Amino acid sequence: MPGTGAVWVLPTWMLPAWVLPTWVLPTWVLLAWVLLALPPSLAQPQPSGRRWVTEKEARFDTTYADWVGADLINIYAFNHSVRRNRTEGVRVSVNVLSDHKDLPVLFVVRQKEAVVSFQVPLILRGLYQRKYAYQEVSRTLCQPQTKAEVETQHFYVDVSTLSLNASYQLRVTRVENFVLRTNERFSFNATAAQPQYFKYEFSEGVDSVIVKVTSAMAFPCSVISIQDILCPVYDLDNNVAFIGMYQTMTKKAAITVQKKDFPSNSFYVVVVVKTEDEACGGALPYYPLSKNASPDEPVDQHNRQKMLEVTVSPAITSEAYVSSMLFCLGIFLSFYVLTLLIACWESCRQQKRKGLLAAMDSPSLDTASLLGHARSIPDSFLGHAPYDSYGYGSFGECRAPSLTSPPVSEQPCHPPRLAVLAGNGSSGSTEGITDSMGSAEVSYGYVGQEQFKRRTPSAPMRPLSIAMGERSLENVAGRPRLDSLSSVEEDDYDTLADIDYDKNVIRTKQYLCVADLARKDKRVLRKKYQIYFWNIATIAVFYALPVIQLVITYQTVVNVTGNQDICYYNFLCAHPLGNLSAFNNILSNLGYVLLGLLFLLIILQREINYNRALMRNDTHALECGIPKHFGLFYAMGTALMMEGLLSACYHVCPNYTNFQFDTSFMYMIAGLCMLKLYQKRHPDINASAYSAYACLALVIFFSVVGVVFGKGNTAFWIVFSVIHIVATLLLSTQLYYMGRWKLDSGILRRILHVLYTDCVRQCSGPMYVDRMVLLVMGNIVNWSLAAYGLIVRPNDFASYLLAIGICNLLLYFAFYIIMKLRSGERIKLIPLLCIVGTSVVWGFALFFFFQGLSTWQKTPAESREHNRDCILLDFFDDHDIWHFLSSIAMFGSFLVLLTLDDDLDCVQRDKIYVF
Repeated sequence: MPGTGAVWVLPTWMLPAWVLPTWVLPTWVLLAWVLLALPPSLAQPQPSGRRWVTEKEARFDTTYADWVGADLINIYAFNHSVRRNRTEGVRVSVNVLSDHKDLPVLFVVRQKEAVVSFQVPLILRGLYQRKYAYQEVSRTLCQPQTKAEVETQHFYVDVSTLSLNASYQLRVTRVENFVLRTNERFSFNATAAQPQYFKYEFSEGVDSVIVKVTSAMAFPCSVISIQDILCPVYDLDNNVAFIGMYQTMTKKAAITVQKKDFPSNSFYVVVVVKTEDEACGGALPYYPLSKNASPDEPVDQHNRQKMLEVTVSPAITSEAYVSSMLFCLGIFLSFYVLTLLIACWESCRQQKRKGLLAAMDSPSLDTASLLGHARSIPDSFLGHAPYDSYGYGSFGECRAPSLTSPPVSEQPCHPPRLAVLAGNGSSGSTEGITDSMGSAEVSYGYVGQEQFKRRTPSAPMRPLSIAMGERSLENVAGRPRLDSLSSVEEDDYDTLADIDYDKNVIRTKQYLCVADLARKDKRVLRKKYQIYFWNIATIAVFYALPVIQLVITYQTVVNVTGNQDICYYNFLCAHPLGNLSAFNNILSNLGYVLLGLLFLLIILQREINYNRALMRNDTHALECGIPKHFGLFYAMGTALMMEGLLSACYHVCPNYTNFQFDTSFMYMIAGLCMLKLYQKRHPDINASAYSAYACLALVIFFSVVGVVFGKGNTAFWIVFSVIHIVATLLLSTQLYYMGRWKLDSGILRRILHVLYTDCVRQCSGPMYVDRMVLLVMGNIVNWSLAAYGLIVRPNDFASYLLAIGICNLLLYFAFYIIMKLRSGERIKLIPLLCIVGTSVVWGFALFFFFQGLSTWQKTPAESREHNRDCILLDFFDDHDIWHFLSSIAMFGSFLVLLTLDDDLDCVQRDKIYVF
């Protein structure tokens, strides 16, 4: 080069032929002939840097069979007319006939506003990074919008590969029925490599629709997605979850779509078949690996195809929301009106019976008052000073029920003959008189037995008034009923020197009366049972706040991610409102809250009336009927309200991780009802709030452990069954001996002694026959349930545990009713109506409960197979009806417990039998 001193040196092959020596030309010819003679496998051509590009005008509905190589690129040019008011789908289908997995064929579709590319064989990954190869691929092209009335749009399909020679088939077609019509079914096929999607446009006046997709075959598993009109459309298994709402599907899927979420007033319905069925509960396919194959070798799934049917139908209107809410409120507010009418009716009846002669002529009331209005008989008329006793137990004679004796409800209540304390003109407590008897003879009479007398030792029997005086209690004569609850504690009574002897004498009698188990100070018991209410109120606050926060987070995650597999709704009847996906399931829980509040108001009115009777020293309130304690009733009403609140929280997003929100207070309601039923005739020895809630907490703990670890776990079921049986035996012993036994190191020796004396030495029957019958039946039921759980091992452990509690409650309630009638007592009109009505409502409620519209024990796709359409007002489903009926049934059950013993309001407590 001039000026640089550089010299260009050309290679030999670039020199002209006339410059080359004569021997070079034959050498080049020979070399060219050798290269052309080599087989293709030995002479792989390398890209020379120059690639031939062929462009062809192509037409729709024509199959192009062609080939492509490393030096050749094929381009197919298509054009079609697009109208503004009409949308047509375009689908590209390819099939690569060559088997070059390492050198796939690349297809690129270039449109006006989008580019779609895919390779064939198409490789999709499954669980554990498994690879699946597909030779036939079909993709629907995203259609760009046009503002012109008619516009001709062009798109190109580029085909290229690095392989030497790959043959393929290409076909571009128009998609029929690309735009779905309202309430019209459309059937189609889809595979993992041939997904389908369709467009839907909202009609005028339609604010929301339900997209329903069904299939006659459960597998292969598929995914239904709702996406906005955007390009590209995510329609493959590995990207379908990137945008929009989606859910897995076996036979059913349904998604409610609201118009406000899509600015274009239209959306795509995308259907993708998954490569594996594990997400839908199916088994993983066998992954064949030959000896010489690599673990990364893709598997050909051949024809993995599913036939589906899609329908888009309008959802309910806003007027349906309003009418459904008014219907729900109307049902439960009618109970308030009915209660008010009954209260007015009772008040009128009481006004008519104010006369003294009418009170004496009718010793018992015909119908128990729902709100607890008690009839008042002046104490001065009966010739007694106002009865001002805090304790109301009695050592008086208590006979066993006899068929020849008149019913206890027909025996009038008169205060017992009491000694008068020195000079104050008022009567002391029965308990104080009993303790001051010194060495007096105490008689116990039984049917079929002679009365026997036992002289009580005088040394330990101190007058209760003296003992109370030693604890600095002021004179209680003439003092109002409602004193500070802190003036005396239950432990003060239980730690008296002579009280253990009293307990052994009284509680081991063969036939007990309520007076025998109602000896403790009423203020003490009132405080004891009020702790039930305050404890459950505290539990409710600390339990509900994190629950509400958690379910709000769940709902937010569902709305943001669009993953509708998180929550187990009945998607065929899930009506959204605001951010809530299933407002109807939340609204139907309103009954628990409203009826629980109504029950609390009824209890409050009863307590006010009872306290007024105590203030005026009413004889019936003091010494007649079942002792009135309202703390457990307040706890029951609070538990019912909390059940409604937590059930609503659970239904915000029902799933495996928050199931205990819906069941925790069900266990508590069952436990509190059993405690209340037992407390009626055992007020002194009923469990304290702390021990009761500790046991219920243990039950909830086992519920969580059973659901998490109990499925198919034999060791867990063995441990639980053993604990269940042992707990049943311990509770049976506690109930049979009225708490007069000890669990210590000598328990086995005492058991063997009892078995020897009662079974070997002499064959004697049980002393407490009625209690033994109840406990034997209870043990049979519980042992049977334990055996059932151990053998069958049901998947729904939470429902199994709740069934144990309900069975025990029903057994005890049936026993209570039978013994009440056997003792000569009767059931009055209001509790009888409540029993019959509640039983009927419970029957219908359980029918709807067992419909099983969803279950989180299966995969979300399998759960949707149980989904059903709405059955009431096109708004409520079967589970909502269960909420309605069960709340009414629970309220009725509470009223039964409240009014069951109202026939004893005028019966003296030492004539009311304990069972």
